[in-house]
Amino acid sequence: MSEWLRPACRSCGRDCRSDNRCGVVDLKHRGVLVGAATDLYKVDAGINNKAHLFEAGLKASHDDIAPSQIYAYACLKMGVPYANGAPNLSLDTPALLELARKQNLPITGKDFKTGQTLMKTILAPGFKARMLGLEGWYSTNILGNRDGEVLDDPESFKSKEVSKLGVIDSILQPELYPELYGNISHVVRINYYPPRGDNKEGWDNIDIVGWLGYPMQIKVNFLCRDSILAAPIVLDLALFMDFAHRAGMSGIQEWLSFYWKSPMTPEGLYPEHDLFIQLMKLKNTLRWMRGEDLITHLGLEYYD
Repeated sequence: MSEWLRPACRSCGRDCRSDNRCGVVDLKHRGVLVGAATDLYKVDAGINNKAHLFEAGLKASHDDIAPSQIYAYACLKMGVPYANGAPNLSLDTPALLELARKQNLPITGKDFKTGQTLMKTILAPGFKARMLGLEGWYSTNILGNRDGEVLDDPESFKSKEVSKLGVIDSILQPELYPELYGNISHVVRINYYPPRGDNKEGWDNIDIVGWLGYPMQIKVNFLCRDSILAAPIVLDLALFMDFAHRAGMSGIQEWLSFYWKSPMTPEGLYPEHDLFIQLMKLKNTLRWMRGEDLITHLGLEYYD
């Protein structure tokens, strides 16, 4: 591994500086948006805790450094903002967060929110708002593109599963509402089916509980196309990351959580998954940058 790791790191950096093979829209305003295949699942190892430890690990070709992390490191060292559209660990370690701050670069991620998880972040806030209980949420996906082929591997699927499973608990807050959400059976499956191609089918069975404990069900069958759903997200993020960089905003851009299955957040801040809160945060950040009044929806001022 040592024979190729350091040259590969330098090669990634040159790509990001010299041409548009890694998402560069305008060479004067560079930015990288990664939609690579999912890495094998890795937990955050000790080598990722500090930038100097990570760099020593690079020189030693340490096995706990994933390919996506090498690419992220190269981009940050070359002064390029980075958005992680895959569920990989990538930037999401103390070492690379430290490097992003040192380089005064905006970063954001992770895992584009397009299909089934988008539906969950729309529906779950509604259940909570009406205090509808939830017993279980079974989700299965059928897809036939390269993403599906990679996720057919159990270790790669684990990275995606971790990204998907955190959404429901974060929105419903079972620790605050144990009677409604304290014992949810949340199951996620992904099946590779080549004839489906880039078309994707997400099927959900949702067991909800109404007044007086009355059980009910909701079925969702979402037939969609991965690339069509992801393309507008990529365009938005290219513009917003360039804007953030020119505005001097560095580190995690938590206001862009609207676009992510598993939003990155600073240490100690829980990730917000409610799509409507995420949208409000996005709008208010842009209004704040323009010096405009923030949206509150109080309504009282209409009657003054």
